[in-house]
Amino acid sequence: QVQLVESGGGLVQAGGSLRLSCAASGRSFSDYAMGWFRQAPGKEREFVAAITWGGSRTYYSDSVKGRFTISKDNAKNTGDLQMNSLKPEDTAVYYCAADRLNQGYGLNLPSIYDYWGQGTQVTVSS
Repeated sequence: QVQLVESGGGLVQAGGSLRLSCAASGRSFSDYAMGWFRQAPGKEREFVAAITWGGSRTYYSDSVKGRFTISKDNAKNTGDLQMNSLKPEDTAVYYCAADRLNQGYGLNLPSIYDYWGQGTQVTVSS
């Protein structure tokens, strides 16, 4: 079992930056691929970014590519999502998720992940 807790959300103006963190406990995070998803009111949960369990490969949705960066610190059992050049359409609840020993299979699909955090709100004002 892995427990995930997100932090770092908040209110920011368009063009600003935020850094989300996902703290893992229960088992070593080094064995887990990590994904970030978001969900805006009235919309389905949307893939944002993912990183394989070994950290060798990263994936991004087209809407955030070039603006967001996902990373994973296995020594600290944490994962981060650096978000730059934020836009109002980035407003959503952001969730981190983990899937054990995934080398890149279906990491854009919520159904792949076994563990989820409770989410953190990101609001970007125009």
